Amino acid sequence: MAYLVVLVLDNVEKCEAVLDAWQAAGAGGATMLESSGLYRHAQALRDDMGLLPSLQTLLSRHEYRHRTLFTVVEDEATVDAILDATEQIVGDFSKPHTGILFVLPVLKARGLKKVWPKE
Repeated sequence: MAYLVVLVLDNVEKCEAVLDAWQAAGAGGATMLESSGLYRHAQALRDDMGLLPSLQTLLSRHEYRHRTLFTVVEDEATVDAILDATEQIVGDFSKPHTGILFVLPVLKARGLKKVWPKE
């Protein structure tokens, strides 16, 4: 059975290291999306900002972003290797500002194994 591994990474600076670790752990590839969570979205909306905020206020506003990474792997051993490698980089997921990681079974998948032409 195949598995979908999804990581919502809080610290975007660790993204490259996580992707490298996933590849070393056996992921054949991964997809990365820029994302933002509901909590951070609510923090970015401010009630104290006037109807027409100044240009300086708009430019100084900090955007809070995550990276959502996902990959499909073919066995539980690879899932476990990815989970361990991710925790070594990100740290304990029970701590704040690390992110969330979850795994779902994939009932059917096409295109997991690709034979790429040599250049």
